[in-house]
Amino acid sequence: MKIIVASKNPVKINAVAEGFNSFFSETEVQGASVESGVSDQPMSDKETLEGAFNRAQNARKNFKDADFWVGIEGGVERDSKGLTAFAWIVIDDSLYQSEARTTTFRLPNEVTRLIDEGYELGTANDKIFSEHNSKQHSGAVGLLTGDTITRTGLYRQAVQLALIPFINRKLYEI
Repeated sequence: MKIIVASKNPVKINAVAEGFNSFFSETEVQGASVESGVSDQPMSDKETLEGAFNRAQNARKNFKDADFWVGIEGGVERDSKGLTAFAWIVIDDSLYQSEARTTTFRLPNEVTRLIDEGYELGTANDKIFSEHNSKQHSGAVGLLTGDTITRTGLYRQAVQLALIPFINRKLYEI
């Protein structure tokens, strides 16, 4: 089974590999650079889902020889208390498309301030936590939880949830 992840980010590739390997054997997971068609830092639930959808679709258009195409997009959304962070996962097998969202967590005020100034979440985290390229490692959730929850783990669970229709094809009439 060949799976194309619409990103070269090792966190996303590993999360997809771990998620698929929990249900399927003999998987080949490959990362590919594709456009999301949304802002570098999506600022709403809708824009984040659109980015994940676009990534999956663009991977499918550019890499036709796969069994599954997966788009993952991280985003933030403002509420009355500040910004929350999350990601959407979209999985496509050319017959059906499924999506799931990660759990949500609140960002610190200083990170929110930097995002409001135009920084991406990963860059804001690097500045606040004196890290380098944290989005390709533990991400905001890892930095904030002391790696009790990593970005890979957060995404893996949402990948597993997005796979539900594919492992229950009869129930979803795929």
